[in-house]
Amino acid sequence: MRVRVTTTAVGITAAALLALPACSSDAETAAATSSTTRSTSPAVPEPGSTPLSSTALTERLLAGGDLGSGYTRKLERAEHNDDVTVLGCPALDDLDGDAATGGSLDFPRQAKTAFTYAGSGDSEISEELYSDTPGKLSDGMGRIFDAMTGCPTYQVLVGGSAIDITTQKTAPPHLGDEQWSQLLTFSAGGHDSVMKQTAIRDGNVLVIVSGSPALVDRHLDKALAKATAR
Repeated sequence: MRVRVTTTAVGITAAALLALPACSSDAETAAATSSTTRSTSPAVPEPGSTPLSSTALTERLLAGGDLGSGYTRKLERAEHNDDVTVLGCPALDDLDGDAATGGSLDFPRQAKTAFTYAGSGDSEISEELYSDTPGKLSDGMGRIFDAMTGCPTYQVLVGGSAIDITTQKTAPPHLGDEQWSQLLTFSAGGHDSVMKQTAIRDGNVLVIVSGSPALVDRHLDKALAKATAR
């Protein structure tokens, strides 16, 4: 069965799919892994707390000075209406009609940035910040990660190109209130690319850092600290 999933709904995957050639790494062609670790119950928002605005989130994104030398800011891609077609993953099929069409995962308060790192074969790292009530962030992020990791292998069609995806679970760091983490291997045209994605929810802020596994591990702590600074 095919399900047409918009790039908004699978934003954490779409960036990697569209940037596949730039992320290839022969040193990281091991099988990929995905994981979810959640608290027993989402944190209850404090009385009077409200989600941060997109402007406030933008000010909390990592900047070149936070990362160090060798990083270059990537230009933001122009908006497009391309659909992503997922083949062979019933867990993602189940999102059709809700999350698969944008739904509750399309958090209106958001900010994004991305960098290339010339010091390691032109690796990439991106950061996404979202803000909403803790319950909405928890439910939205949890459902999309559970769906993605529910299929160890599946295929995605992007603009007529077929990409094979392999996922496995990896233990996320114990940060914030909830944590999700996965490694994904993208295979297309005889090339493999490994990307790590780690998401941390701290109160009403969700931080997603994606890219080269080494870069994600190196900068996750500072991304979370800046995003949740009081």
